Amino acid sequence: MGPRLCTVIFSNMSSTRISRRVNAPRATVYRALLDARAVATWMVPTGMTSHVHAFDAREGGSFRISLTYDAPTGTGKTTAQTDTYHGRFVKLVPNEQVVEVVEFETADPALRGEMTITYTLTDADGGTDILAVHDGLPRGVPAADNEAGWRSSLAKLAALIEAG
Repeated sequence: MGPRLCTVIFSNMSSTRISRRVNAPRATVYRALLDARAVATWMVPTGMTSHVHAFDAREGGSFRISLTYDAPTGTGKTTAQTDTYHGRFVKLVPNEQVVEVVEFETADPALRGEMTITYTLTDADGGTDILAVHDGLPRGVPAADNEAGWRSSLAKLAALIEAG
């Protein structure tokens, strides 16, 4: 896999798996997964802006983030323009893995439920391979939209890290 190639490995209505090569050591990638300012920059799909309300990057620590559509869409999960979610860090293995449990703040039963996001970092030629697995997608989240959002976010993560 090339340094800027993103591959959808598997996706269905309940899970999305995306891999991405980043030209940086695992420690650098790991720090970007747990830095609130970095997360506000990369963990937001194209066409949206991010606001980190709270971010306590430790096992058991919680976070709350809102993503707002740049253009009026009426497709937000929390409000017409915004997807707000909260979660907690359930497992942190330095320079190897981050596991989060997240949930949308929504009144729509089709969008409710806890989701698990696992980032696994492995050494790769010239950098780090990231495997991001998003399990437990609510039935109201289109798989194609979730895949596109993850591709966009991981591309931003790689660009942020590789820019130094």
